[in-house]
Amino acid sequence: MEDRRFNYHKVKKKYLKFLASQEVMSEPFRDKLGQFNKFYLPISKMIAEDYLKKKKTKVIGLSGGQGTGKSTISNILKIILKVSYKLDTVIFSIDDFYKTLSERKKISKKISKLFLTRGVPGTHDTKMLLQCINNLKNNSFKKTIIPKFDKSIDDRCAKNKWLKVKKKPNIVIFEGWCVGATAQKNKDLNIPINKLEKHKDNKRIWRQKVNSELKKDYKKIFNLIDKLIFLKVPSFKYVFKWRLLQEKKLRITDKGNKTMNDKQIENFVMYYERITKHMLKTFPKTADTVISIDEKHRLKSIKFN
Repeated sequence: MEDRRFNYHKVKKKYLKFLASQEVMSEPFRDKLGQFNKFYLPISKMIAEDYLKKKKTKVIGLSGGQGTGKSTISNILKIILKVSYKLDTVIFSIDDFYKTLSERKKISKKISKLFLTRGVPGTHDTKMLLQCINNLKNNSFKKTIIPKFDKSIDDRCAKNKWLKVKKKPNIVIFEGWCVGATAQKNKDLNIPINKLEKHKDNKRIWRQKVNSELKKDYKKIFNLIDKLIFLKVPSFKYVFKWRLLQEKKLRITDKGNKTMNDKQIENFVMYYERITKHMLKTFPKTADTVISIDEKHRLKSIKFN
């Protein structure tokens, strides 16, 4: 898109400044300008062009397993869209819409103990999420409040910490590990995929309920996505590996809060395994944009479907 407002040097400077701020908490980013030119500029251009066709709020789904860099990528796209295209972006995660701890306790007693652990479809407040996205997309915009979830206490933050959106955004980036996920065929649920399903869901109650959730409210929510970007990991084992790295960093930076040991993380990612593997199988063909990530955690290739 030829756009007089596009200023390569200005946006490059902002991008590098943002990466520098992130490196304080993590290892240095490699090939910064290569990634900027090959990945971030083309994706931003696609989003901006799509918006400018009708100038209506666009919802961009950003989907990828734990530790794939969804938050970093979301913030980079927000910077480019603002500096280069003067588009305002609101970012939020599906994680922020987790049900409260007390709500999950009720579900765990009523349906399956496995619903006490946040993460899978069925552990989010879908009514609130659906209303939030509709509010942001509607022409008759009204002030929207987006909840925040505190993983260190496994519960929702106090309302005074929620995100207040007072102005209608041009772009909404809706990110999360299962954003856009579709249900499996019922027969595919018969064989357990891991030890968790084999020993703690031997009657298939939990996984059948999770799958049925994807056919209902989650389907309505994901249908509101205009463009879906998928961050494709080499295999599921890297989700576990990168989640371990995340937790090790948390142990260093967040000493006051609870962290998980390696065995707890191994158990935790089992909750995500079935849907993640199903997404790795289906999303390369169905997502609008697929970004492949290599074994060394670097963006490797991009494909626009």
